[in-house]
Amino acid sequence: MDGLKLHDLRCFDAVASRGSFQAAAQAMHRTHPSVFAAVARLEEQLGLTLLDRSGYRVSLTDEGRLFHARAQLAIRELEHLRTYAEQLSSGEETVLRIVLGDVCPRPGILDLLSRFFAERPRTRLHLDYEAISGPVERLMDGETDLIFHRANPSDPHLERIDLREVAFVPVVAPGFLPFGVGPDVTPEAMQPFTQCVIRDTARRPSSENFFVIDGAHSCSVPDHMMKKELILHGLAWGHLPEWLIEDELRGGRLISIAGRHIPGRTETMAAVRRRDRPHGPVAEALWRHLEDSPKLPG
Repeated sequence: MDGLKLHDLRCFDAVASRGSFQAAAQAMHRTHPSVFAAVARLEEQLGLTLLDRSGYRVSLTDEGRLFHARAQLAIRELEHLRTYAEQLSSGEETVLRIVLGDVCPRPGILDLLSRFFAERPRTRLHLDYEAISGPVERLMDGETDLIFHRANPSDPHLERIDLREVAFVPVVAPGFLPFGVGPDVTPEAMQPFTQCVIRDTARRPSSENFFVIDGAHSCSVPDHMMKKELILHGLAWGHLPEWLIEDELRGGRLISIAGRHIPGRTETMAAVRRRDRPHGPVAEALWRHLEDSPKLPG
């Protein structure tokens, strides 16, 4: 077993898959005798008869069939290992870590990423989700290469590519409020009603207050999709990104209470990375891809 060769395994796989030494030799661009010798050498090393040569076409023995299944796995794994080594030697990243923030319109971002990674099958995408200050914390702690989230233009450690504006709208379900809904609704009027908020996923949460009304009862959820469902079912009210609720606003399933007392808010959603850290060739290529792509609709 110590002298087992990848070449011999490949020859055996080719014969087993094609049913003859001649077909295997042609597929591998080898001579018939060299393929025959490779399989015979493999059988001798293993102490197994892998092929039945008694018929017109060679076929797998019972032991050969079992061994072939494992051999194919080993060949694929060795090919992956070789590709991985080539990628390491070229300096390309084997993994690119990306975090999507809670304000991120996922369909548009995933479309951008899909087009990029379709041309880079050797780099694996590791995708995570974080909310509120979680994305920036992961970036600053060196746990991700890039985030898609609200941008902080004042941080000198970060650089960004603005991708679109995201409007947040305060909404309720029809019948949630016992009084008329209009632009003059005040925070005091909303205080008795449960407000739904997104949980900050950061280990060191931000002290920034996103739309929370002092003294109001609140419930927390991990993301805007769940927040939307709670609001639609009349369990709470809250601010939601407009891209997520356009159909519900048009159809009257959600009602905006935005006005001078309870305003909405517009955030700039951007691709953000560390300015003060080196970036590998794949990360640089993704950054150029985002720079060259048109802004997301919105």
